[in-house]
Amino acid sequence: MQPRNMSMSGVVDLAAVKAAQEAKAKAEQARAEAARQGGGGAVTPASLVIDVDEAGFELDVLQRSTEVPVVIDFWAEWCEPCKQLSPLLERLAVEYNGRFVLAKIDVDANQMLMQQFGVQGIPAVFAVVAGQALPLFQGAAAEAQIRGTLDQLVQVAEQRFGLTGLTVDADATAGEAPVAREVPAGPYDALLEAAVQALDAGDFGGAVQAYKNVLSDDPGNTEAKLGLAQAELLQRVQGLDPQKVRRDAADKPADVAAQIAGADLDLVGGHVEDAFGRLIDTVRRTAGDDRDAVRVRLLELFEVVGADDPRVVAARRALARALF
Repeated sequence: MQPRNMSMSGVVDLAAVKAAQEAKAKAEQARAEAARQGGGGAVTPASLVIDVDEAGFELDVLQRSTEVPVVIDFWAEWCEPCKQLSPLLERLAVEYNGRFVLAKIDVDANQMLMQQFGVQGIPAVFAVVAGQALPLFQGAAAEAQIRGTLDQLVQVAEQRFGLTGLTVDADATAGEAPVAREVPAGPYDALLEAAVQALDAGDFGGAVQAYKNVLSDDPGNTEAKLGLAQAELLQRVQGLDPQKVRRDAADKPADVAAQIAGADLDLVGGHVEDAFGRLIDTVRRTAGDDRDAVRVRLLELFEVVGADDPRVVAARRALARALF
């Protein structure tokens, strides 16, 4: 888990890759069969980014993953963060020059695939390597972090499965339109990158300030809003004694501060529903300033997880019932 984005794994979980040797052997057999049938030649840059549906998933993703890692971008036309992330992934697919293929899946048109991968909010990014599915990250993320995740994916694919990627025909580039839209460098890239570096160094206060600097000029900046909410959460729990916090939260159900601290710790530990449920229950038991303090913290935690997350949608409904 990366501190900047609570949904982002940041690294590929090697332990989650089951039966790696068997999968590697199957991948090698598939590549050998493709070679016998005349496949495995150079590909064009345009073929590194593909639209995939349920009918073509077996061929375009599962079979292709025996040759090269396939990164899956679950997106939808109505998803605003997707409009920032998808062009970036497209550009990186071309830049990585065949070390992975990007498969774009429209969730509105492919609900079954969305359910099979357990997608709970978009954008969501997965990888399939030698037939094995790996969750990469969900939600907005900085380019530096995405590159780090892709670098580890490529490394795992090569070392564990012998997948060295595809050969790209460089001569084909001149005669075709660019496959990915150019993503111009934004005016706040340096500040956002500084925030990520501060988080990596454990300087949560520095990250908070960097995100606030962006938002002071651009209050609607999605990445900065998400980053600020998460940096502030990490800053709050830094230095807490987890055992004491949990003990106080269990022993003092009427103590608003104890319940708020417990919810923060729940969320950092990945227990999203527990964090939301704790605060909603506290809202029901409180009134006045205490209730308002709990409500405000709950809204801040919604920002950390992301407004499109189904758990946030459900918790918002529960909060409304508790309040009214």
